[in-house]
Amino acid sequence: MKPDCPQELHRHNLIQTRYYEHAKKPHMVPQETLYLRRHVDELLRFAGIVPGERVLEVGCGKGRYTLLLAQRGLQVEGLDLSPFLLEQLRLFNGGRYNISLHCADIADHPPVLDGQFDSVIGFFVLHHLHNLPLCFKAITRLLKPGGRVSFLEPNPYNFLYYVQFLVTPEMTWQGDKGIIRMRPSAIFRAMKKAGFGRLKMTRFGFFPPFLVNRPWGARLESTLERLVIWRSFLPFQLFRGELP
Repeated sequence: MKPDCPQELHRHNLIQTRYYEHAKKPHMVPQETLYLRRHVDELLRFAGIVPGERVLEVGCGKGRYTLLLAQRGLQVEGLDLSPFLLEQLRLFNGGRYNISLHCADIADHPPVLDGQFDSVIGFFVLHHLHNLPLCFKAITRLLKPGGRVSFLEPNPYNFLYYVQFLVTPEMTWQGDKGIIRMRPSAIFRAMKKAGFGRLKMTRFGFFPPFLVNRPWGARLESTLERLVIWRSFLPFQLFRGELP
């Protein structure tokens, strides 16, 4: 069955929705940590996003990153497949920020959103999407002329992700196996096919959250990740592209 046929897309989205709704995932709860703040800071810097821009976060979930983006003065909106997760985001937000939320597949988003955003971004969501060329093409419709796209994704060449599958009960291969597709060549091919140019990629990170969230851990990580010897294996990848 082709990956973009309606039956297969429905099956894929159902699996992903159940994966996130039917198991406790403590890491999805919004928190104020050095680890999460660095993810946001690195993406905003790499994508060139500044306060006042209108930004759509794809796969926003419970708002783990959405609320941090709103804190930085962005006109952030969220899109997710799951109405349950979006309701959780509303509860965590507690009315602090005016965040419009949209329940849809990125490839089948409401047409009213077309041409409305300066940037479309996502944190650890690309490897959950069903068809990257189709989704990137849909993203081009959401953006204004000259708009940017930027995604933070796991590095498939970092073996610790596969160890994490074995030791983390709430993770499954069925839910997260898309990590193996997060090769720069595959991402850039899908972005280029959709019409994005000025493609860029960078990697960062080193330690797990419990070390990065210590002040000395963050400082040491910043030093270690600069060493060329393991640049190809750093855990986090940032991808960026622009429309003409």
